[in-house]
Amino acid sequence: MYINWLIAILLISDLYAQTNLEKGLVAYNLRSEGNIEDQAQKEAVNEAIKYYQLALDEPNVEIEAVVGLLKSYYFKGKFVIHTEDQQKIIFDKAKDLAEEYLDNNPKRADLRLWYLINLGSWAEVYGILRAAKEGVADQMRDHAKKIIDLDPSYNNGGGYLMLGAVHYKSPYIPFLLSWPDNDEAVKWLTKAVETGKSTPGQKVYLAQALYKNKKKNKARALLESVINTSPRSGNIVEDWEQINKAKVLIKDYK
Repeated sequence: MYINWLIAILLISDLYAQTNLEKGLVAYNLRSEGNIEDQAQKEAVNEAIKYYQLALDEPNVEIEAVVGLLKSYYFKGKFVIHTEDQQKIIFDKAKDLAEEYLDNNPKRADLRLWYLINLGSWAEVYGILRAAKEGVADQMRDHAKKIIDLDPSYNNGGGYLMLGAVHYKSPYIPFLLSWPDNDEAVKWLTKAVETGKSTPGQKVYLAQALYKNKKKNKARALLESVINTSPRSGNIVEDWEQINKAKVLIKDYK
């Protein structure tokens, strides 16, 4: 039934002569249909990827198509695909695509942010050592600062979130990676939570950084607020991931 509904929606979009970019957005916005908490179906996001790829060749919408593809690759890699080898393929595609366009579009905060989101997932599947050798943490820090300079409010403080997250997650490696600082993580993650509408992901990251700084009660309060929230209509699968993560963490934060 879900697949038939998706096809019907896209057929309706054809009747109204929508562009491939618009069809990609229609499909992307259906990405949570048929989900079981943070487990998503593949049909809608695959349709989104198909139409965004077609839109790459259309005039005046190339960068919007790139950003749409980066969002779709991330969603597919995180919530549809569950084998490491397949995730590597998806995040390689996202990384290569973004890097192809970054230099010629230096003022696109959205392009930088979705590059970083995919790059973080790329680092997770390839491992800390490979990421460190390729300077991923340094890249993420530098791009996050540029996002903040360009548009600090984009995606509810997305630049602040990425800067705080890279301080929190990056390991201290003498002579290679000496700048990660959990106090800085708390500073920037707090800024993210205070910018726009706070998201479950921001709160979970901040809770982890606070707990690392021995602020157990504050960390637990944030996790409880995530657990008691309802997933946002436009981010159902993504929010379920954070709700489930908060449930696991709070058991350890005693």
